[in-house]
Amino acid sequence: MPTSNPLPPKENALFKRILKCYEQKQYKNGLKFAKQILSNPKFADHGETLAMKGLTLNCLGRKEEAYDYVRRGLRNDLKSHVCWHVYGLLQRSDRKYDEAIKCYRNALKWDKDNLQILRDLSLLQIQMRDLEGYRDTRYQLLVLRPGQRASWIGYAMAYHLLKDYSMALRILEEFRKTQSQPKTFDYEHSELLLYQNMVMREANMNKEALQHLEEYDKQIVDRRHVSETTAEIYLKMDRKKDAADIYRELINRNNENWAYYKGYEDSTSFESVEEKLNFYKEISEKFPRATVPKRLPLTFTSGETFRSLVDRYLQNALRKGVPPLFVVLRPLYSDPEKVKIIEELALGYVECLKETGYFNKEGSGEQEPATALLWTYYFLAHHFDQLRQLQRAMDFVDQGLAHTPLLIELYVLKAKILKHAGDLDAAVKMMDEAQSLDTADRYINSKCAKYMLRANMVQEACDMCSKFTREGVSAVESLNEMQCMWFQTECAAAYQRMNKFGEALKKCHEIDRHFTEIIEDQFDFHTYCMRKMTLRAYVSLLRLEDKLRCHPFYFKAARIAIQIYLHLHDHPLADGEQDSNLDAENLSPAELKKMKRKQRKAQKKAEMEQQKQKAEMERREQNKNKANDGEMDGPKEEELVPDKLARTEEPLEQAVKFLKPLQLLAADSVETHNLAYDIFSRKGKLLLMLQSIKRGIAADPSDPKLHTFLVHFHLYVKGQGDLPSPVQTVINTEMAKIYQGKDPKTLNEDFLRQNTTSLQHRLAGARIMYQLDQKTQDMALSLATSLSDDIQGRTLENCTAVLRTLNEGSFGSCEKTITDYQAQCHALFPHAHAFQQPTSKSSGDGVVLTNGSLS
Repeated sequence: MPTSNPLPPKENALFKRILKCYEQKQYKNGLKFAKQILSNPKFADHGETLAMKGLTLNCLGRKEEAYDYVRRGLRNDLKSHVCWHVYGLLQRSDRKYDEAIKCYRNALKWDKDNLQILRDLSLLQIQMRDLEGYRDTRYQLLVLRPGQRASWIGYAMAYHLLKDYSMALRILEEFRKTQSQPKTFDYEHSELLLYQNMVMREANMNKEALQHLEEYDKQIVDRRHVSETTAEIYLKMDRKKDAADIYRELINRNNENWAYYKGYEDSTSFESVEEKLNFYKEISEKFPRATVPKRLPLTFTSGETFRSLVDRYLQNALRKGVPPLFVVLRPLYSDPEKVKIIEELALGYVECLKETGYFNKEGSGEQEPATALLWTYYFLAHHFDQLRQLQRAMDFVDQGLAHTPLLIELYVLKAKILKHAGDLDAAVKMMDEAQSLDTADRYINSKCAKYMLRANMVQEACDMCSKFTREGVSAVESLNEMQCMWFQTECAAAYQRMNKFGEALKKCHEIDRHFTEIIEDQFDFHTYCMRKMTLRAYVSLLRLEDKLRCHPFYFKAARIAIQIYLHLHDHPLADGEQDSNLDAENLSPAELKKMKRKQRKAQKKAEMEQQKQKAEMERREQNKNKANDGEMDGPKEEELVPDKLARTEEPLEQAVKFLKPLQLLAADSVETHNLAYDIFSRKGKLLLMLQSIKRGIAADPSDPKLHTFLVHFHLYVKGQGDLPSPVQTVINTEMAKIYQGKDPKTLNEDFLRQNTTSLQHRLAGARIMYQLDQKTQDMALSLATSLSDDIQGRTLENCTAVLRTLNEGSFGSCEKTITDYQAQCHALFPHAHAFQQPTSKSSGDGVVLTNGSLS
């Protein structure tokens, strides 16, 4: 309510109606009442009325006018808490949280006990993780409203988040004592007790937590959680027998939960594998339809015992026709002995099923269904694809298609094998055929679109996705609205491969905005969770939001963006140059003219499409404003224009923006620090380069790319000459620890000696060898291009990387070596486009692959 500059009774009544209209979201009526006050010359500059008019205009989407009115109001009445509060609300709607907090604090100077301002301030403080400030604000709210449940809970949670567990527990216990006897099945009271117990366990007060669960057992509604928590506490307290009893009850309740079996194993000291196996046999007999007690023994058994168990498991699954059978068994493939047994059994099934119709030659009873042979073909195709024996995988999938030509899973698997063979065009064709067999299957539709993007067929992928997106809106826009990040990540990678850097950056920035929006969305839960008492879930949400950008989607997008910005720093686009993969220098004048005509035509078409989308967005925005529910929208994001993104004046600064979350949340990945070194070496930041190297060594000291940076840094420091004394001291101290007195040549020789059989490491070492001494070209090329049987990592990706390095000129001029290496790779991967001659053609049908089994 206005206090610093009071209005006469008539105008004051109008002002109260403005407030009421704002609360009830009747904004047009609120503007009418504001006009009545401001039209009176005496009150034309009334600050609080001007501020409320601005706030109302902001809710109607008229942001510029809103700021103008609010600032005028504030200038006219700097001592009004209303004006400061309204200005803070506007800043909050624009996500300028630090500025909003300042405004709220100014408002509290003139009305220190205003509940609404304190609540709004506390929301911003928890959003910004200003936990000390949040604690102080929640204390003020508790003092002002000790009768409200949220006041106590918020104050306790502030101490919990600050890890002052004892104080948090004292507050929660005092609050619990004030509560009346809870009614039966009181969910909210139950959640309070479980939250209290959660704080105890985080404080390692296991004994007290157990007593707490026993004391309030009858008041807790979530029985499953009580059992799971009690068992965990027993395990921590080394009361294994009690924990085992509870886990046994939980297994009886849900015999498909892997965690219960893990808990039972941890709480039971099995003396032998046989004893453990007997336990699983007992469970299987008790629950004959359960699959987990049949699957878990496969992880700890071996030899003939494993053979008999996996034989039974495979036969049951193949008899029923279980498509994800291979996915379930894939973790076993880390053991070569088990892989051999599985292969022998499955190949034996094929022979027996063909000859007798049974899984073994001594079959009796009813014959196996005809589909058993089909699913055995399917499993074996997966098996050999996993081993990269691609010819045998293709043989089995083709036999499966001959058996049942319309099984979609076989087409999907064949596409996967072709992708691993390096023929993306044929893989796309096969996946498109799978999609055509069931056009209503969204999973197959999405999988087909993903394959198209891998083959750089962006427009075709958009058309494929449009079958399941909203009508009347382009597929790209609809997928962006739905935050479909797998699509956008693959799109960005495709554009990067096509050298369309602006389009790729646009996708990366869209993904970054999605993560920002997810962080902003937690705003709605700060009050909701307090009100509904979902306190455990709320704390989990806050912790998830704190590490949100460590998600693989963000990592992939950030990596692509950083790589592109580094390229743009090294090779900035010239005026009028398009970021496409066309090479104008190698074209004749007629071809160049034709290319430019095509570019103009494509640009005109893109502009028309952009105008159409813009008109559609404006129409939808108008409709949205008509149906406005009154919530203040976030700031209007700047439009992402590909060409503008690709022509940024500060590519390295943009790269750093994507890097910072990775350094904070993905510090255990050596790739993070490699990217950091790439950026800081271009900026010439010696200490940051050193920091990146040290962190990279902590993450993975044997990483091949990190090795190249170690040598680069040694040479870079040597070429810098005299450095400032403090910097020189730090660098000398740290380099002595890292290099241990070795020069680059010795360092590289040691690296190659330690990694003689790794293709990636040999490539990195060979590049350094040639860089240090160009006379060693022959030796370096021999190291990098060797594909002998003892070399590990001869994958399609690694061999392609070697060929790309040779073509880039990292080993100087070596055309004959490139030709010979391409021929060697073609023998290993005969269907991979990367190693084919330009005249060769490929077809998706009738593909013949040689054995691509690699060590």
